[in-house]
Amino acid sequence: MWKPGTFVYPIPAVMVTSGDMEKSNIMTVAWTGIINTNPALVYISVRPERYSYNLIKENKEFVINLTTEKLAFATDWCGVRSGAKFDKFKEMNLTKEKANFVKCPIIKESPVAIECKVIEERDNGSHTMFLAEVLSIDADDKYIDENGAFDISKCDLIAYANGGYYKLDKKIGKFGFSVQKKQKK
Repeated sequence: MWKPGTFVYPIPAVMVTSGDMEKSNIMTVAWTGIINTNPALVYISVRPERYSYNLIKENKEFVINLTTEKLAFATDWCGVRSGAKFDKFKEMNLTKEKANFVKCPIIKESPVAIECKVIEERDNGSHTMFLAEVLSIDADDKYIDENGAFDISKCDLIAYANGGYYKLDKKIGKFGFSVQKKQKK
């Protein structure tokens, strides 16, 4: 048994962009998730000493960019380096792409970018939680199947767990498969 702490793993390792096309930053976040379906709400939790904190607080928006196995090094690097000292887009050879509804850039190399507008801030002690409405989900066309559906299995997404990054590589079931009627032959 350990003292109380954060141990709900795995969780997404995402790169959050903030600012605008001129002055922007990328911050790696693992404290993120879904809050609600309708309206679509998500959150990120950020330490006030992080460079992105004031960009998000001032502009009231951010983009959650999902990360992949190919982006693992950049994901880690953007989490341990400060945007006050580095242009992370330049250092990691990542491409800024204009978003549809927010001023902050999307990371072109990310398979999915979730454009978010902050609707509430909550100081929780070490972190401030930014609760945000999802304005748009931007997906790269190469991940859309022949039926127009997003095929997440093509993305090579990664997750974070207890200090490590892990590849999510194999679907083992689908929602409701435990109660699905057996197919007749």
